[in-house]
Amino acid sequence: MLNRRIFLGSGIAASALLTAPTVWGQARPKVVVIGGGAGGATAARYIAKDSDGAVEVTLVEANPIYTTCFFSNLYLGGFREFESLQHGYDKLAGGGVAVINDMATAVDRTAKTVTLAGGTVLPYDRLVLSPGIDFKDGSVPGWSLDAAEIMPHAYKAGPQTRLLKAQVEAMPEGGVFAMVAPPNPYRCPPGPYERISMVAHLLKEKNPTAKIIVADPKDKFSKQALFEEGWQTHYDGMVDWIGPEFGGGNVEVRPDTMEIVIDGDVTKVDVCNVIPGQMAGKIAALAGVTDDSGWAPVHPDSMKSKLDENVWVLGDSSAQGDMPKSGFSANSQAKVAAMTVRGELTGSKTFPAKYSNTCWSLIAPEDGVKVGASYEPTPEKIASVESFVSATGEDAALRKATYEESLGWYAGITADIFG
Repeated sequence: MLNRRIFLGSGIAASALLTAPTVWGQARPKVVVIGGGAGGATAARYIAKDSDGAVEVTLVEANPIYTTCFFSNLYLGGFREFESLQHGYDKLAGGGVAVINDMATAVDRTAKTVTLAGGTVLPYDRLVLSPGIDFKDGSVPGWSLDAAEIMPHAYKAGPQTRLLKAQVEAMPEGGVFAMVAPPNPYRCPPGPYERISMVAHLLKEKNPTAKIIVADPKDKFSKQALFEEGWQTHYDGMVDWIGPEFGGGNVEVRPDTMEIVIDGDVTKVDVCNVIPGQMAGKIAALAGVTDDSGWAPVHPDSMKSKLDENVWVLGDSSAQGDMPKSGFSANSQAKVAAMTVRGELTGSKTFPAKYSNTCWSLIAPEDGVKVGASYEPTPEKIASVESFVSATGEDAALRKATYEESLGWYAGITADIFG
């Protein structure tokens, strides 16, 4: 079972080799990190820890309690309590990181300052951006953020996650749950389909005659054979996946009447989970480090922005190559970024970048599957060099072990992120 030790030593040499001497009597270089999730909190923690106080690290995060998007589907399925997804920053602060709960509203890359909603202006020598995702207006006709209280996205974990679960639990007998799946690229490629599995599990227990419709603009999706096998095995006849060949890419929603229109056909639904098209978190665009794709291009060997040598962009917001947008990826990228930031500011030794990722998904009780890879930087991108994926037809003991492995991973990575 994966545990905390894997993350304390993964990807880069042990911290004892990375520690930089503290330079007393001199002004410490300043690093500002925006975003307190898997990328930002990890980067802030490792820069502070491995510089041994030689670097002044400030983390800006709007929420005093962070709710992980990864594993939130298990809450929807009834496998976890909501509180188990929530993490504070006390240990991070105790480790030498100044934590400010406020929203970053502007970045002046010439003056090297970050302005916060409360009016505070933070100077920096290096800036790390890890703001996650924002949604593309108009990517699903009829839907906007104003409609999210009726047709939730639940793709930023928190109140939306609770709302979606409450809606599913309140569905009438034999009701219809609809999902509008997102176009590529988006956060957590298997996420929408694990969510379908978890909603199906909940409905199988509480509302077994209910139906699930998935309207998908993609021809294929992550772990498709595994999910489709699982849906047939555990939820036979409940899930109807509609790909672009049958209109899944031609969708309109009508929140006021709770209808979804798929290729002209109107269906009345009881719950509609709209996961819209995505782009880098807003502050990345405000900082001027995104391109026409809406994502932030970075150098594969460091996660440094291609548009500013003093800015790093991590996790979901970055355009880096083959790595999926996941919590594991962000954590892995953050360690490389922390090492390179610390190296530049303190002159301490750095090592060649290596990255890794694994995405686990739960299909049914003790039926877990996974996909993952190891990665290395090339001149063009972060490239996959070795990959693996669960196989269809695996026995129950292996699937149970895979699920238990994911529980160990969650405990380990959250300890690594938040201290």
